[in-house]
Amino acid sequence: MIKQSHLFKFLLVVTVLIISYLVFSRPGYNQSFPHIDKIGHMGSFFLLSALTHLAFKPKWWRLMSGLIAYAGLIEVVQSYLPYRSASWADFGADILGIVCFYLLLLGYRKQRSS
Repeated sequence: MIKQSHLFKFLLVVTVLIISYLVFSRPGYNQSFPHIDKIGHMGSFFLLSALTHLAFKPKWWRLMSGLIAYAGLIEVVQSYLPYRSASWADFGADILGIVCFYLLLLGYRKQRSS
């Protein structure tokens, strides 16, 4: 029987690999509506936050620090790729995804304790 924490760790690794591939590869998609990439950034970092929390249960500031560092690394690497560009808006959307996860978690915990 697979322990839940092992499953979440596996899913986290797979998710980081997929996200890394998507953000570092040459974009070959059409944006059908404006700012879809910002929604993708926000959703990706919401998912990364959830999986990291479920896999490791880190203190909130450690999770936020680690994922913000990863978000920053993505933008730095993209600034060196000729077919990509760095964006403060993307970085902000990443942070917003992390914050949204914690607000939802806080609300869930508050609701459960009432």
